[in-house]
Order: sequence, then structure tokens, then C-alpha cells
Amino acid sequence: MSDTINPQSYEKLAIQERDNGVFVVTLNRPSKRNALDAATIEELVSFFSNAHRNGVKAVVLAGEGDHFCAGLDLVEHWKEDRSPDEFMHVCLRWHEAFNKMEYGGVPIIAALKGAVVGGGLELASAAHIRVIDQTAYFALPEGQRGIFTGGGATIRVSDMIGKTRMIDMILMGRVYQGQEAVNLGLAQYITEGSSFDKALELADKAAQNLPLTNFAICSAISHLNNMSGMDAAYAEAVVAGVVNTQPAARARLEAFAKKTAARVRPNS
Repeated sequence: MSDTINPQSYEKLAIQERDNGVFVVTLNRPSKRNALDAATIEELVSFFSNAHRNGVKAVVLAGEGDHFCAGLDLVEHWKEDRSPDEFMHVCLRWHEAFNKMEYGGVPIIAALKGAVVGGGLELASAAHIRVIDQTAYFALPEGQRGIFTGGGATIRVSDMIGKTRMIDMILMGRVYQGQEAVNLGLAQYITEGSSFDKALELADKAAQNLPLTNFAICSAISHLNNMSGMDAAYAEAVVAGVVNTQPAARARLEAFAKKTAARVRPNS
């Protein structure tokens, strides 16, 4: 159990640690459909900045109530009446939080239900795996609200579904759900039951991997995709040199050599 993460220090997030190193991080503003205010973003920065160093093996990211996240807290934004400079720095903190998630080296599985809208989709896109249930729906309604994305949709959402589809989502307020959303790349898994239960199953499985291997998977791949082909090939070789010779992998490689390791088989 972690001695460095104090769940009581979080107000906007509910933090639960399981005995296998998996943490459940839940957006805890159900009356606001878990809309992201400035304080919630700061708590996301705090948790994910130190997750790997604090021994977190995997995270299930969820939302309390019927919705995952309805995006930017527009009521707070309207009341604050921010200047361009002030809102630019709000956006930069969003990027800080989401970059810590994507590049932090800890597998994050988002359990999506209800609204995954605007900034909620930007948050979900910073996770490594997204699971939806039958209630989940995706939208970028910024065009209808008279605003523009500021939390990374132009980077991550366009990477998942393509530039033209993302433009269509914002421009036309298009909504995706169900298998169509999976086929487009907005999520990797769909379940008839609870997206949380499926996300927890996946997090438990990811937590069984070696931490250094997970760190490479959940940080290096994103970095490599930002590089030129030649630079990425070189960096990949360096990462493989470190990860593939780690002492902790010896027992797993021995099991493979002696044919006692689990075989790779297609899903039944």
C-alpha cells in the first residue's frame, strides 16, 4: 500500500487504492456532471505528476454518477470572466494534467459512461485505454457554445479519429456512441454491462506487467510518435535496450524458454 498518497487531501477527486497497486480515481462532482473546474485540474496535476514514483501500477479513471465528464465548467468560466491571458494559463494547466497522464508511464484505463463531452473527451483521450458502456456518448460542442477546444482535442482527438472527423464534430456538434464510436477510435472496448467493471479488469491485467515495461509502453510510444522516423527508430532502440535487459524480466524470459509461460492465443 502506498504511504505517500493521501486520499483525504483530495476534494474534487475520490481516490481509492486496491491491494494490487491499482488506483481508482473518480471525478467527484456528480451534480455538475463532473465538469472540470480549475480545482479539479489542479488535483489531476497533483496525482498524476507523482503516480509512477508513488508506486501506482495502473489507474481506473471514472466519474461519479451517471456521467463521466461534461467538459469545462462553463458556469465557473462565465462567472470568472477571464482575460485572454488568464484563460491561456487555465488551458496550460489542462495540458499539464493531461500530459502527465499520457506521458507519465502509468497505464490509465478510462471507464466511460454518459457524457464524454468537450473537455471530458479531452480528458478521456489522455488515457491509454477507453472503455464505454451503452450510455456513453462523445461530442465536441464547442462550436455551438461559441468557444474553441483548449485541452488538447486538436492533438489527441484528431490523432484518434482523424482531422476531418474532429472538425466535423466541432463544426456540426456531431455525437457518436456505441460501436460506431469504437470503430472510429474514440474507444477500444465496448461492454453491455458496466464500463467500470471492464476497466477494472483491464487495469488489474496491466498491473501484472513489469513496471518498467509499462512505463515504456505508456510514455515512450507517445514520445516516439512525436519524432521523425529516423529519430524514433533510434530512440526505440535505446528504450528497448533498457527495458529488454531489465533483471526483473529474466524469470519471465526463462519461463518462455522452458515453455512454461502462458501461450498467446486468439480470444475465444
